[in-house]
Amino acid sequence: MKGFGLLLRIIIAIGLGIAFGSFVNDWFIRLFATFNDLFGNFLGFIIPLIILGFIIPGIGSMGKGAGKLLGLTAIIAYSSTIIAGIIAFLSAKMIYPNLLNQQSLQSFSDPTKSLSSGFIQIEMPPPMGVMTALLLAFVLGLGIAAIKGDSLYKLSLDFRDIIHLVIEKVIIPLLPFHIFGIFANMTSAGQVSTILAVFAKVFVMIIILHLLYLFVQYTVAGGLSKQNPLSMLKTMAPAYFTALGTQSSAATIPVTLEHAKRLKVRENIADFTVPLLANIHLSGSTITLVSCALAVLFLQGDAATLGTIFPFILMLGVTMIAAPGVPGGAVMAAIGLLESMLGFDSTMVSLMIALYLAQDSLGTACNVTGDGAITAITDSLSRKGKSFNGDAEVAQS
Repeated sequence: MKGFGLLLRIIIAIGLGIAFGSFVNDWFIRLFATFNDLFGNFLGFIIPLIILGFIIPGIGSMGKGAGKLLGLTAIIAYSSTIIAGIIAFLSAKMIYPNLLNQQSLQSFSDPTKSLSSGFIQIEMPPPMGVMTALLLAFVLGLGIAAIKGDSLYKLSLDFRDIIHLVIEKVIIPLLPFHIFGIFANMTSAGQVSTILAVFAKVFVMIIILHLLYLFVQYTVAGGLSKQNPLSMLKTMAPAYFTALGTQSSAATIPVTLEHAKRLKVRENIADFTVPLLANIHLSGSTITLVSCALAVLFLQGDAATLGTIFPFILMLGVTMIAAPGVPGGAVMAAIGLLESMLGFDSTMVSLMIALYLAQDSLGTACNVTGDGAITAITDSLSRKGKSFNGDAEVAQS
């Protein structure tokens, strides 16, 4: 498949996974489930190293203004996540009374229990957690920028080159096979079709909201960077389709980073923002969670108000920060909030898990595609204010 581009390989993998999953036997599914377990564990191992490898030299190369760029990126990402949640709430309040008027609440079990497991499992514990990697990257990167430590900076560049090599020679070539296995397993389990039969209309609304919000993000990004928003979206399409298969923003970082750099942003900005945004920018997941939660509440007969949902949205933006490294991690991270802030019981939580995991990949795809827009916005604002280093020469690089 080397003759095909990455986007085409991913689309082929998704199509073949759905096709094979509909008729192959359990042994075949378990064979690829074994590969998925091993490859997924390796991704979990390498994600903290990717964060360290890109963020440390990214911050270190920016000079004294690196802290300002970190703050700017975080504010834009968090604001985007909150706005996405509010849009989902307003849309649900307007549409659900007509969309779900003949639906009733049904009890679903956690759909992950129906997936086939691999023949063997080999634990590959990551050297540190995602949050630990982020904090360590910030401390070392800001420290290098402050003391101008050439030796440590050069070491971080060598480490980044090693991570680049792992991504280029291992992760990217094996990614389509990983995506194939995931879709074959999900199709064989029949979990998606069962849930879609009941909540297809809700999912259609969520997909439309995802696409509309991406268009808004890229309209803003295109206006600031003086580019065509549709062309920018087309450039980020491989990241979107990769996330459909991996169901993980963090696992999609290599593809997101590669294509974000094609949006006419500076490489050092992209190296810094993309790994960071993969962990803090969750607009797509927020749209999905808020829409699904409101659907469950509506079917229960509970009328949610903005006063109830807005604090929930604010907390989601913080709670889900550690979730992007794990497929379906966003809903798992949100369970505590669903129970404590929205009053979900065990049946409602099970239904929420089923709803979210049935189309988790769509929210993740929206997240990572939006990361390209946030990167372009951050790059444009930092160029205008020169807030990240005040160095005209670097600003022109």
